[in-house]
Amino acid sequence: MSWREQRERGSAAALRLMGWIITRLGWRVAYALLYPITAYFFLSAPRQRAAGRAFLRRALGREPRLTERFRQFLTFSATLLDRVFLLDGRRAGYTIEVTGLDLLNRHIAEGRGCILLGAHIGSFDAMRAVADTGCPVEVMALMHGDHAAISADFFSRWGRGTASDVVSLGRPDAMLRAKECLERGGLVGILADRNPTRSRVTRVPFLGREAAFPEGPHILAGVLDAPVMIAFAVWTGPRRYEVHFQPFAERIALDRRDRRAALALAARRYAERIEAVARAFPYNWFNFYDFWEEMEA
Repeated sequence: MSWREQRERGSAAALRLMGWIITRLGWRVAYALLYPITAYFFLSAPRQRAAGRAFLRRALGREPRLTERFRQFLTFSATLLDRVFLLDGRRAGYTIEVTGLDLLNRHIAEGRGCILLGAHIGSFDAMRAVADTGCPVEVMALMHGDHAAISADFFSRWGRGTASDVVSLGRPDAMLRAKECLERGGLVGILADRNPTRSRVTRVPFLGREAAFPEGPHILAGVLDAPVMIAFAVWTGPRRYEVHFQPFAERIALDRRDRRAALALAARRYAERIEAVARAFPYNWFNFYDFWEEMEA
């Protein structure tokens, strides 16, 4: 089962209850409640639980313990809790360490713009918080926003005063808006680890077995002809994050003569980099679906 075929868990009422708890009782009480809430979802989500176990088995190189499997779910829950605070600009008590910012600042200073390739690892909002506290250029995120409509609508209500603009990849003007953002020297972020249509994918080695990675983000980067960096923010403890910016390519060249080979090389290099991140921060991996397409068998 692909990630787009999985039903969105949770409800608008549950999210509103979470918002009420956070507003009235504060972060400490809300964080304590994460344990029973996470336990409920962990026990009631067999497919996601199996997918998390399959990933951890590869990332850790051994069979994960039950506590480690629960830790992955708890880390995901913690980033959702923090998302409410970070989107609302309530960053007191948070520690966000940033590495690799010098190279990103160099691209910004040159006015070239930059494409940031990410993955479903850690927190998008910790990176957004970095942008909100001093990024001198605009930030645009290209995302598939139709899969988790309930949670997307809830969190959009909290996102006041953020510096980034979220554009759905389903919009006909998404490419044009990304191009204009880069021409103004801005940053365009896109996640490159999920394929929404199961088409136009390249199968490359990932954690010991081939997995399907979408070609679209690399085609986009090639068409937009801008420098590309890897970007991710990982949860390292309660209200603690590490944001990393890593160089990837000055440009992704997609000449017609070797287009397929160029796409395969870009996807392979991306998978290698994400594999290193997944091994270093295994509990921050939030692709809770059949990533290697092996569970049905």
